[in-house]
Amino acid sequence: MTETPGRPASNLPPLSLHIPEPRYRPGDTPDFGDIAIPAVDATPRPGEATKPDAMRDLCYGLVRVLDFDGQAKGPWDPKLTPDRLRAMLRYMMLVRAFDDRMFRAQRQGKTSFYMKSTGEEATSVASTMAIDRSDMCFPSYRQQGILIVRDYPLIQMMNQIYSNRGDHLLGRQLPIMYSAPEHGFFSISGNLATQYPQAVGWAMASASKGDNRIATVWCGEGSSAEGDFHSALTFATVYNAPVIFNVVNNQWAISSFSGFAGGERTTFAARAVGYGIAGLRVDGNDPLAVYAATQWAADRARTNNGPTLIEHFTYRAEGHSTSDDPSAYRAADEATAWPFGDPIARLAQHLETLGEWDGERQEALRKELDDLVKTTQKQSEKLGILGHGMHQPFETMFQDVFEEMPWHLKEQSKQMLAEQEAKFGPNWKPE
Repeated sequence: MTETPGRPASNLPPLSLHIPEPRYRPGDTPDFGDIAIPAVDATPRPGEATKPDAMRDLCYGLVRVLDFDGQAKGPWDPKLTPDRLRAMLRYMMLVRAFDDRMFRAQRQGKTSFYMKSTGEEATSVASTMAIDRSDMCFPSYRQQGILIVRDYPLIQMMNQIYSNRGDHLLGRQLPIMYSAPEHGFFSISGNLATQYPQAVGWAMASASKGDNRIATVWCGEGSSAEGDFHSALTFATVYNAPVIFNVVNNQWAISSFSGFAGGERTTFAARAVGYGIAGLRVDGNDPLAVYAATQWAADRARTNNGPTLIEHFTYRAEGHSTSDDPSAYRAADEATAWPFGDPIARLAQHLETLGEWDGERQEALRKELDDLVKTTQKQSEKLGILGHGMHQPFETMFQDVFEEMPWHLKEQSKQMLAEQEAKFGPNWKPE
């Protein structure tokens, strides 16, 4: 029988549209028992020069080092010294102390916005510790651990959050969108995945100059659906750019789960396969696995063996930001049900297993870092907090855009300053 052109065949079922739906919603009891957790020694460690098509299975497995008994095992064990492990623990605990303090500051109305990285500290701290300080980092908005590892002053971070008179960005950036190029930290953008092509371009420039520095870039799993992500991977594979792509798969965007970015179909590491680049899927709550995978990818990039995409399989333990209420869209017990635990607790357990740590020292360090952050906060707040007057001269809003200010901006600035003087008097200054 011949069907009429333009009309569907009568013997076919109607098409249906698939709408991704998370497994658990508020009121449900989450159960992650179906997540495959391979043995620590199940994922081989290939040589850094291995061709991508020979290591596809690593995009579907899980690089692990720390077993749940606190032992470091398997071929990916980076065999770090106890001092190095303690430094890593300290950095992660400092990130968490800083996050907790700044979260409370937002709730007290001292700043408009903040984003915590609770449960994801290893994805920034361990990654940054595994690369050279001269390498350039292109962060998303949940990688404050990069700055902390590179010993960027906490007070400078707070000044930026408060947009006070100590803010070297002059109040022009949203809170937590830091910029510290002198510390190898590229300016954060609120637009998703814009840092991906920027990182590739920087890496290509480094290679074209015969430099030995590499770039590393972060985004969330949701941002991997952005066009900039795919453009960056295309350029990276074509030009063999020395760059590490970090996809932090923390399961959730602000209200939608990873399925809306393709997470139901395959792993995010598997996106590397289609581009012909190396891919690794890593336990993002295992600091030693994150360190080892990043070190491997850095060595690969630095020896002209090309880019690597690393999926950090982790979980966002708290809200997307201070503007988010995760209880409205996800089960209350998901964070505690997550089978890979807490990265700080796991590293502390490992140090205790080695006989290099104990609960008393853990509590002493926690108090020391809490006191440090609290003292720094008081110093920063002396320079002002958001909403308590103007902290920068009005005319700075017209500066640093053009090399030479055009005539129309000069006119606007002059008019604004005249209005300011008329309203506040000739001697008015920012608080």
